[in-house]
Amino acid sequence: MATKAMQFSVFLQLFLVFSLLFHGTCGDRGGWQIGHATFYGGSDASGTMGGACGYGNLYSQGYGTSTAALSTALFNNGLSCGACFQIRCNNDPKWCHSSTITVTATNFCPPNYALANDNGGWCNPPLQHFDLAQPAFLKIAQYRAGIVPVLFRRVPCVKKGGIRFTINGHSYFNLVLITNVAGAGDVHAVSVKGSRTGWQTMSRNWGQDWQSNSYLNGQSLSFRVTASDGRTVTSYNIVPANWQFGQTFEGGQF
Repeated sequence: MATKAMQFSVFLQLFLVFSLLFHGTCGDRGGWQIGHATFYGGSDASGTMGGACGYGNLYSQGYGTSTAALSTALFNNGLSCGACFQIRCNNDPKWCHSSTITVTATNFCPPNYALANDNGGWCNPPLQHFDLAQPAFLKIAQYRAGIVPVLFRRVPCVKKGGIRFTINGHSYFNLVLITNVAGAGDVHAVSVKGSRTGWQTMSRNWGQDWQSNSYLNGQSLSFRVTASDGRTVTSYNIVPANWQFGQTFEGGQF
């Protein structure tokens, strides 16, 4: 009996180890993963405005101060812009608060290869790192901590109102910024249809700015948006034919 009990104990320990490794590497949307977090942008997060996702003023776009810049391992060359993450400080009682926060990815934390991964090169590959807006960081850890270990997981984004489409650029270069996306949050494909055209696939220019080189002036416009989870929302004729560059229009929502 003692031998069988010992064998079962060893089996259980191995099972737990492999389970942890599986969840840490596969990173399903519901599973917690291990990473680290720092902060930037000042006490009012004014230094987080703009950024590599193209969102511009995060206050007026509705993202506020609950935002994060992602390391290379998480940023996915900009395709992760708009994704939402739940984060909590992990296993550092000296610096951690007990709160859990939800943030939206709005920027890129670039690598610094001149510094070691464990000494300033926090955003170097393959590290999973969040450079949080300072107000968000202070909800999970003390200011003096500087950097803390965290647990994080992808969660659905909750937004008010519909997906927003801001049309910039000029004739034959329509650059559409897509914001306020609920559900998965990160947009992976966009199509546009003018009232005198069929559906046309747009290309991602950078961040969540999507480009069409067609002449769409004087036409009402429809948009089809597909998120990273494969779900699609089609917003028909949400842009009137007399639209102007610089205007924002609201469509459907996930």
